[in-house]
Amino acid sequence: MSQKFQEIINSERPVLIDFFATWCQPCKVQSSVLNTVKENIGDGARIIKVDVDQYPALAAQYGVRGVPTLAIFKNGELLWKESGVHDVNTLTQLLQQYV
Repeated sequence: MSQKFQEIINSERPVLIDFFATWCQPCKVQSSVLNTVKENIGDGARIIKVDVDQYPALAAQYGVRGVPTLAIFKNGELLWKESGVHDVNTLTQLLQQYV
């Protein structure tokens, strides 16, 4: 996963990473929000989900201490990272800044 993850975040296109856990109720809420964000942003950015229980080393590498944690990467650079549930408009605007 680590090699594939590096390829994904090194993209010219911004990538929103959703660090989540299957047992996390707020993560389920965030997931439905991200579906709408994807509709709003179209092909301008990618949205990828990473299960912290399946990839704990990846979560640790990026300092994920709680879920959901969202992070935006472009050209391999971490541009933004925050924990908690975020609304559609905030995330859409954030991604549009980097498209």
